[in-house]
Amino acid sequence: MRTTSVYLKPIAAVTGSLALAASLTACGGSSAASEEKTVTVYSADGLKGEAGDGWYDKVFADFEKQTGIKVKYVEGGSGEMVQRAAREKSNTQADVIVTLPPFIQQADSKGLLQAYTPQGADMVSGADKADNGKWIAVVNNFFGFVHNKKELPTAPTTWEELLDGRFKNKLQYSTPGVAGDGTAVVIKAMHDFGGKEPAMEYLKKLQANNVGPSSSTSKLAPKVDKGEILVANGDVQMNFAQSKSMPNLGIWFPAKQGGRPTTFALPYAAGLVNKAPHSENGKKLLDFMLSEQAQREVSSVGGGFTVRKDVRATDANAIELARLMSGVEVFEPDWADIDKNLASYVDAWKSATGS
Repeated sequence: MRTTSVYLKPIAAVTGSLALAASLTACGGSSAASEEKTVTVYSADGLKGEAGDGWYDKVFADFEKQTGIKVKYVEGGSGEMVQRAAREKSNTQADVIVTLPPFIQQADSKGLLQAYTPQGADMVSGADKADNGKWIAVVNNFFGFVHNKKELPTAPTTWEELLDGRFKNKLQYSTPGVAGDGTAVVIKAMHDFGGKEPAMEYLKKLQANNVGPSSSTSKLAPKVDKGEILVANGDVQMNFAQSKSMPNLGIWFPAKQGGRPTTFALPYAAGLVNKAPHSENGKKLLDFMLSEQAQREVSSVGGGFTVRKDVRATDANAIELARLMSGVEVFEPDWADIDKNLASYVDAWKSATGS
């Protein structure tokens, strides 16, 4: 099996972008389905707060207040949500699906999405939306790791450090192919180590310290905070939000020994589900999530990065996030390659780790 490079080029350091945007306008649906005051969202975890204080909590409450449409929310790993939607293809239940890459691309390739261009989409860069209009990023985000600041006052800096015996049964990452952040572990390792084979050689060695599989990345941070494990994978938005109530949580970015710390954009991308039972309500929710109000709250409430080029965040969270990302090289994965070859990459990981 040939080795395929999964990166293109480094891109500029992250800067918050935020300013004015088109506001949500009321639009009515004439069908019986659209008149039902509900919309069902299948989403990857991370945007809903542990204590009801996340970006989703705020946006969904505001959306219901403004439109009268109640959001029904179903949460799981990115791959899990796509698999569920695929199983329901003949009896569609979801109206909107939100996942991390490459699973939003996978949802599209499985015919699960329909084209829709939300209001404000022209303010989202081309890399953050599908050319065919099937999906668009609603919250930008970056892959990372977390460590327990109490037990490890100085964060690890390299992948190689994680092979040390002190991390035996004290390290865990979510399952590639099931969780978006777990799949990101494979993508980043392939980038940092220069291809599939060297990445799998490393992950095979790392397995000696790995606690075991986890379908949900969000469940790992509480274990790190309590000291049950010392290191886990995650993403900046989710872990930054969690750190507000988990004081021992620190975010870091592994480097290959002798190299720079790296990361890549891992946005929450949303699409309107094909044959959605409440399609018009799904469109309204997508419009609302990309509105000025919602995008201004991505950092201040959700601890993430806005996707709109015309909105510039100046809140305390945005400043802290910019500081956190300083000096970290951001590379751009080849998502088309990853979508095409994801199964083979996951199979290679399973073979390497015995999972």
